[in-house]
Amino acid sequence: MTLAPETTDLKVRLRLTDGWFTACDLGALLPGRGVAALLPDGGQAALFRDREGGLYAIDNRDPFTGAAVLSRGLTGTHRGRPFVASPLLKQRFDLATGRCLDDDGVRVAVYEVEAARPTGSELSRTTLS
Repeated sequence: MTLAPETTDLKVRLRLTDGWFTACDLGALLPGRGVAALLPDGGQAALFRDREGGLYAIDNRDPFTGAAVLSRGLTGTHRGRPFVASPLLKQRFDLATGRCLDDDGVRVAVYEVEAARPTGSELSRTTLS
């Protein structure tokens, strides 16, 4: 995949309780594939980018098994909603809400995510189309 020059320096950031956390370069996210990011508190987030450039971040821990594997799951859509299926027991999680599509009583944490361009000591937000 070749990224346009104006997107090659973008960073993916997650909003945590104490501010924004830079997780990875935007170029590390390929549509349909997940990436795990280690968070400052020792937890993990699973990051995804869809074919339209939308970014998603959820907890990487599968609540059914306790394993940190959701970033390795298969992505798809159900009724127009993006999801990831756990590679272990195949439960599907909505990437926008964290809700389990196969068990309404289960969900994973969802993080606000953005692509931002570094500008000195600050990052400027960028909308992807």
